[in-house]
Amino acid sequence: MDSFMKRAVELAVQNVNEGGQPFGAVLVKDNLIVSEGVNELHKKHDVSGHAELLAIRRAQEKFETNELSGYTMYASGEPCSMCLTAMYFAGIDKLYYCQSTEDAAAVGLGKSTFIYHELKKNRDDRTLQMTQMTLVEGQDDPMKVWKQKQ
Repeated sequence: MDSFMKRAVELAVQNVNEGGQPFGAVLVKDNLIVSEGVNELHKKHDVSGHAELLAIRRAQEKFETNELSGYTMYASGEPCSMCLTAMYFAGIDKLYYCQSTEDAAAVGLGKSTFIYHELKKNRDDRTLQMTQMTLVEGQDDPMKVWKQKQ
């Protein structure tokens, strides 16, 4: 396990040296590294380009699956809510991380802490205004269409 975390931290440091943020991730199954990722926000200008998400995407593409149960994620930093949610959706079983969201906030990377706090609030109390709308009259209901096709 130490070697997988060591690799995740090495990726994070390398990413900082290349102009990126200090986050690296390694996805493991059966004691083998399946995929890796680093934050690529500075390269792709894509807010979803986080280390953990990229490692997940690469494994899913490689094995042509959405299901990653039996896999373990090693991350240099505690995953943000987006990455953590992706791990739940993918079925990843275990997560190991080194530095906390509070550690990240202490060096100016505090969005994760803010978002975790926001998600605890009721919808109406969040900073992002959310309004539910109804379907346009006569329009197919996508949920019903999906259910019918199952």
